[in-house]
Amino acid sequence: MFDTPKRRPRRGGGGGGQPLRVNDVLRFFLELFAFFSLAFWGYMAWPFPWPGLLFLIGLPILAMVVWGLFRSPKAVVQSDPVGKAIVEIAVMGAAVYTWFSLGYPIVCAVFGVLALVSGIVNFRRENAS
Repeated sequence: MFDTPKRRPRRGGGGGGQPLRVNDVLRFFLELFAFFSLAFWGYMAWPFPWPGLLFLIGLPILAMVVWGLFRSPKAVVQSDPVGKAIVEIAVMGAAVYTWFSLGYPIVCAVFGVLALVSGIVNFRRENAS
């Protein structure tokens, strides 16, 4: 009389059925903060309108493209762990440098330590096999 509909499996989702971990969320926000840091540096370190606007827009876009090509979970260019580490160190290191060059050593240190620890945890998890 009262038939309940059958549940359909969910489509889409995250990383192929893998559970979302705390480090994954932390890494996502670190990536966003790194891109924001590069844009903020472009705004603060260069005179406007040129070259400030170019760095404000261009540098984060360049970092996003490089990250998307080489480091994202669905990267277009497959790379070995060393290549992935080089890209991650370059993007996160550039973001750390931006805060140091702007005179914010506390932000530089906190972001650097968080990015380093998160990167090491992720590297060990990716290469655990």
